Amino acid sequence: MQLSVIILNYNVKHFLEACISSVQKAIATLDAEIIVVDNASTDGSKEMMKDVFPTITYLYQTTNAGFPKGNNIGVTKAKGKYICILNPDTIVAGNTFEAILKHITTLPNFGILGCKLIDGSGNFLPESKRGIPTPWVAFTKVTGLYNVFPKIKLFNQYYAQDIDENENGKVSILVGAFMFLEKQLYEKVGGFDEDCFMYSDDIDLSYLSLKEGKQNYYFSDVRCIHFKGESTLKDGTYMKRFKEAMQFFYKKHFKVSPFFNGMMNLGITLFAFKKKTEKRQKVKQPDHYILVSKNATVYNQLKQKYHFSIDWVQYLEDVLTLDNPQKTIEVLVDNATVSYQDYINFIEKNKKSNKTFKIKPENAPFFVGSNHKNDKGEILEVHY
Repeated sequence: MQLSVIILNYNVKHFLEACISSVQKAIATLDAEIIVVDNASTDGSKEMMKDVFPTITYLYQTTNAGFPKGNNIGVTKAKGKYICILNPDTIVAGNTFEAILKHITTLPNFGILGCKLIDGSGNFLPESKRGIPTPWVAFTKVTGLYNVFPKIKLFNQYYAQDIDENENGKVSILVGAFMFLEKQLYEKVGGFDEDCFMYSDDIDLSYLSLKEGKQNYYFSDVRCIHFKGESTLKDGTYMKRFKEAMQFFYKKHFKVSPFFNGMMNLGITLFAFKKKTEKRQKVKQPDHYILVSKNATVYNQLKQKYHFSIDWVQYLEDVLTLDNPQKTIEVLVDNATVSYQDYINFIEKNKKSNKTFKIKPENAPFFVGSNHKNDKGEILEVHY
């Protein structure tokens, strides 16, 4: 078997359904499988898998053992030469895995590959490619110096900003939302370290690949939506966990020093002051909706259920003819009409516009989306 796609789920039933729907289309021409590991979800994920995807390998756990162990369980069942660790709140394009399998044949000493991740509004997620988080590099992340001096190498290594988001190239660290590698390498380095703190497991796996003499790569030609992005709110708890993650990584591979702790504490203080003084933007509700679908039933159900102002078009390109810059517009896209790849291209081209976006997996009674990388994601149900 060529490929096993491992999806670890925890209480994101609707996003999981959309993710699997997109992966099924992307592996249709490959000798591949999908394995879903569920960390004891209580939101109906188990029932959804039984009803919607009864033939997919589904490993329901009775306890939530965390990200590393859940993925390790999935990999032990994988039959593919290659594995892809994939978050459940992602959507992949139809050409994703074919393009990657072709591309890696050109990469010397291939270790792990990551793709270009965008959020639900089409904006690039910088965690798609990263450098090794040395104490100084972690400090530039915590304090936001990487944003102040994005072109200066001394400050721009955390998000590997020396490589443009639309370039392909060598990177050190990739994000756990999408990691493509040989199963043999995963097993050789021991997989995800089950003692890892949150935020350090993917850093650790990436670094273990480098220690094996392998090279990790960022592949911008493939784009994937990660709806929630860095969905954890950037508060004191986040910063505490970030510090713990870095401490775990340094203790395992290097050593934790007073210098590191001092830099982290200073960075957290500056971060807290910034958050305390900045103003939060309110999310504006859409003034108008545009449905892209060839199914009149979807349009009628939306009208009856929500009574909002909505236009109905059958082709994606018609959305722009109805655009009104004075209004906030939400574009609702039916995957039965528009491919995931075209949807991804469309939202990326229309990022930072007056539009927000949601997509309805084929045959599903709901739309999913998120308007910002810090949002938890939104569901718009359609009852037939």
